[in-house]
Amino acid sequence: MTPKNTICLWFDKDAHEAARFYAATFPNSEVTAVHEAPSDYPSGKQGDVLTVEFPCWAFPVSVSTAARSSGTARPFSFQIATDNQEETDRYWNAIVGNGGKESQCGWCKDRWGLSWQITRACSSRRLRWVAMKQSGPSRQ
Repeated sequence: MTPKNTICLWFDKDAHEAARFYAATFPNSEVTAVHEAPSDYPSGKQGDVLTVEFPCWAFPVSVSTAARSSGTARPFSFQIATDNQEETDRYWNAIVGNGGKESQCGWCKDRWGLSWQITRACSSRRLRWVAMKQSGPSRQ
């Protein structure tokens, strides 16, 4: 079944490099299509990479190069629930070690400004359980 939705990430530049990095970092991910400009256009030239497609954990993702003043859209983030500390460290170190920045509570930003929360799955389940208990039985 072909998904009806695609996660679209916009970059001021380096969309192809970002897609290659994400595809190399996460399992079952690979760049599947690169779309280049067929001719010169106001802010670029023929052959410039416009969009790159890749699946990331079976979710279709498209990254686009389009000049914007704010880089990537800030309200978007990826949350990764890992199975063990080794997996957590692998993703964290790949993102932070490739020019990213650390934050708190499992949050970091990659060098393109995209936010990631990388935490153990058991931590995420525990937080949901605590939230449900605090909200009372009617919300369970």
